[in-house]
Amino acid sequence: MSELNLPVLDLSLLDQGPDAAARFRDELRAATHDVGFFYLTGTGVSPALEERLLQAAKDFFALPDAEKLSIENVTSPHFRGYTRVGGELTQGRVDWREQIDIGPEREPVTDPDGPGYNRLVGPNLWPAAQPELQEVVAEWHDHLTGIARKLLRAWALALGAEEQYFDRHFGDPQTLIKIVRYPGKDDPTPQQGVGAHKDSGVLTLLWVEPGKGGLQVERDGEWVDAPPVSGAFVVNIGELLEYATQGYLTATNHRVISPRFPDERISVPFFFNPALDARLPIIELPAELAADARGVSQDPSNPIHATYGENALKSRLRAHPDVAERWHPDLVAARAAS
Repeated sequence: MSELNLPVLDLSLLDQGPDAAARFRDELRAATHDVGFFYLTGTGVSPALEERLLQAAKDFFALPDAEKLSIENVTSPHFRGYTRVGGELTQGRVDWREQIDIGPEREPVTDPDGPGYNRLVGPNLWPAAQPELQEVVAEWHDHLTGIARKLLRAWALALGAEEQYFDRHFGDPQTLIKIVRYPGKDDPTPQQGVGAHKDSGVLTLLWVEPGKGGLQVERDGEWVDAPPVSGAFVVNIGELLEYATQGYLTATNHRVISPRFPDERISVPFFFNPALDARLPIIELPAELAADARGVSQDPSNPIHATYGENALKSRLRAHPDVAERWHPDLVAARAAS
């Protein structure tokens, strides 16, 4: 472990010969078994693309409220678009941030007898005043999808499975990009930018504005800072990968503390997950790894479902109750009755 509190891994080792690749896979397995979080360098994402993304994010949040609210997520049955400050909840408490949610561009699924998670499928909402946002997000999505696939192939080998294990079980990946702004708070005590939680899917790649702290990771019952590292992503696994390894890999609680006014913070998490109807089967680990599997975390208030769509829908309904009540009262009622 470094003084940064999280391991630092170099993805480019996978392209430096068999010995270097094997070392990366060992480091990857150890980091996600022990911590569930790490920094990832050597991804090939250019500083120029990072700067374009950051500028596009700042330009979006600088738009007049009327422009941002024209794509407010309460107008989307698919939980896409803009969420104003205070419009999202974690653990039932208000998150002090504003954001835009962007998923795969799809036509809505209209089958009334289909699973509830089909309602997450649909088009994005884009600001008419900023057409360049869609262009830079598409480029970012393509780069990070490649990184995610490379990581998952390395994980498969590190866990004793075939290299294409996750490719075979992912189907059409369900991605989600959040472009987030944490405005400064002038309260005397730290405020919840986003509350303590575990991610509901498989893999998250987080880009944070250079020099802006606030992310904290729970380690051994204590919160430790995870400040941004230049040229690196913060990577963590979600509940579905913990499930697939029966707790050998661990999904870890994390949170964001709001900056102090007048500072602000931009971050862009990229969630790479399987198709909504995909079920990640339990991986048959080698005996020496299986012996260290801790079992899946049990939290009655946060059940982990084998089908990714169930996990995703659970998170969306919980985080955005206003969208849920407007568009999906039947799903809300069904969960209240269960």
